Amino acid sequence: MTEEGHAEPLARRAYEKLAETYAALAPTKPHNAYYERPATLCLLGEVGGIRVLDAGCGPGIYAEILADRGAEIVGYDASEKMVELAKERLCGRAEFFRANLEAAWDLLEDTSFDLALSALAMDYVRDWSGPLSEFCRVLRPGGRLVFSVEHPASTFVRHVYRGAGNYFETEAVGMEWTGFSGRVWMPSYRRSLGAMVGAILGGGFELTDLVEPRPDERFRRADPENYEKLSRIPGFLCFEARKPGVR
Repeated sequence: MTEEGHAEPLARRAYEKLAETYAALAPTKPHNAYYERPATLCLLGEVGGIRVLDAGCGPGIYAEILADRGAEIVGYDASEKMVELAKERLCGRAEFFRANLEAAWDLLEDTSFDLALSALAMDYVRDWSGPLSEFCRVLRPGGRLVFSVEHPASTFVRHVYRGAGNYFETEAVGMEWTGFSGRVWMPSYRRSLGAMVGAILGGGFELTDLVEPRPDERFRRADPENYEKLSRIPGFLCFEARKPGVR
């Protein structure tokens, strides 16, 4: 897999810095375990016996869950440390390699996956046309893409409402993460809901579902303050899209 001709992935250095603590804490951290992950897993549905691409796999948390449910997993991440942690977590039950969402995935054959997953990774990509084109290429006809991102309402409140940007523009933003044992500046891109949906449709997909998660009761017990906040202002958004055709 080559990344020749592409700039360094936006958040690679940040994730390299927090890789170990992310791997240790994200399985039970409320924002992940009791908010984003249940919604994304619900969209993924039954995965037994199918081939799944985990794009932006991180330390293999989703890969482990899906492998336990009978899926064949191939995953990649821009962070070398995350790839190593995923390999350790799965102990040979999945294939992992390092790659960039914004580069062509030359090692992956056309129409070779039934399902593609990208959990909270597309926010680090300015132009979605590249990865969406690759998702469409590697999925079989009728295959599905499920991915989660930061909700545009959340980024609007944090960046635009305060006078720092334009809702209708795709803009480089960022915030200081303090939830993974230390302080790490995490850069990302914010974009409008229309830009998200337009990119999905323009990438050759049919949009089949859109979920705005709600924090569950476990979240309320673990973190009452953020539970109350996320019950009023959405934090994440989950999409399901389908490649046209019949398997």
